[in-house]
Amino acid sequence: MKFSKLQATGNDFILTDARTTEREWPKLARAMCDRHFGVGADGLILLQNSSSADLKMRLFNSDGSEAEVSGNGLRCFAKYAIDEGLVGKDPSQAGESSRSVTIETLSGVRKVKAYMLGNRVNRAEVNMGLPRFQPEEIPVKVNVDIIPMLKYPLVIDGKKLSLSLLSMGNPHAVSFSSGPIADLSLADIGQKVERHPVFPRRTNFEVARIVSRGRIEARVWERGVGETLACGSGASAIAVAAQLLDYVDRKVDIILPGGTLTVSWDRVGEVLLAGPVEEVFTGEWLEGRC
Repeated sequence: MKFSKLQATGNDFILTDARTTEREWPKLARAMCDRHFGVGADGLILLQNSSSADLKMRLFNSDGSEAEVSGNGLRCFAKYAIDEGLVGKDPSQAGESSRSVTIETLSGVRKVKAYMLGNRVNRAEVNMGLPRFQPEEIPVKVNVDIIPMLKYPLVIDGKKLSLSLLSMGNPHAVSFSSGPIADLSLADIGQKVERHPVFPRRTNFEVARIVSRGRIEARVWERGVGETLACGSGASAIAVAAQLLDYVDRKVDIILPGGTLTVSWDRVGEVLLAGPVEEVFTGEWLEGRC
């Protein structure tokens, strides 16, 4: 099976054209994403046909669970589809500075605008859709009178966290810290927040520190993966929560271990996420490995 590996600010994915093939995808994702015995990645992305968009994306996390959407995954998907000539014009036709592609996901159709360097995509901006705040939309099992939930108290190991809860097509819980986040034991607290009973489909967890009204430092624990170098939907959730708390302006850089993502939101419409994307290598997965 032919595949390509791509990364977007260190959030890495294995992509394969699955329009004419079917496999046991959760099992394959666990095998291929293994960083010692497989290719190594945060997730496996399938490119499939769509009746409502140019193409369809399915994403399986490294633990085999299927995710609704991924901002960085969408940017990798768009680069793969455009560079391979699967959408739009032949990539050998240079001259256009940008191209667009619509992608069906489990959380709806998303539009990606890809920027070209020569005849290859090197940067992409994703329309992440509208943030959602109702408990059943996130989802989260809570009884509250105030929506959005920007300072929801959650106790982990006797310590109370103040969380902003929202959905960017997938669930997020954002914690803002006034101190350094580099020394935080994210591996310990992240898995406990992810699997807390209040989140029926688990959740992504972000810890962030406001640097200025235009910059936020952050780390992300991704549901079904663990700590990653970056997360597009997580960066979007951080920016939305920070705006609603009046910490930042409408355009903000989210500084993650893997690089910087830029998020724009006007507090009314859809969230825009932009950042670099690149292909790392291509290869073939041997049949019978799993």
